[in-house]
Amino acid sequence: MRKTAIERSTSETAITLELTLEGSGQTTVETGVPFFDHMLNAFGRHGLFDLRVTAKGDLDVDAHHTVEDVGIVLGQAIAQCLGEKKAGITRFGEALIPMDEALVLAVVDISGRGQLHWDVSLPIEIIGTFDTSLFKEFLIALASNAGLTLHVRSLAGENAHHIIEAAAKAVARALSIAVALDPRVGERIPSTKGTI
Repeated sequence: MRKTAIERSTSETAITLELTLEGSGQTTVETGVPFFDHMLNAFGRHGLFDLRVTAKGDLDVDAHHTVEDVGIVLGQAIAQCLGEKKAGITRFGEALIPMDEALVLAVVDISGRGQLHWDVSLPIEIIGTFDTSLFKEFLIALASNAGLTLHVRSLAGENAHHIIEAAAKAVARALSIAVALDPRVGERIPSTKGTI
């Protein structure tokens, strides 16, 4: 079973995170940012990852450091679970997720070249107390630290909550497919280069 636990402390945040790739979607999340907690719960539940996150950040400033740093730690956890060579993984994954009027596509390549390509229009800047631009920052940190090429594109949507939640679920489902072990690949690295 591929799982890990990471603790990260800076002058801005203190984060403890546990991740199991072969989970059942069990989540416990406390970041102090309610909408972000909701998205992380959706991520774990729909990716079938077991995810435990506790974060304390400088929320008196804003949620930016907390959200971004959780993305960093989650990306590091994914990379640790996959290991250095990434032998036997499916590598690619995609998911097209509807949520009411919203429709979001996420495509993942565990390429080793961390990057986010974001084509998502959000009609409002704040959901509750959550700055909607922070979800992109979370995914940049996640992709960079996990070594993912990640494309996220909204194909339809008018409600920012629906769009972001569909994105969280789409990324989770695509990643769940990509990290899965494929018995046909066996112990090989899924790359013509022989490395990722």
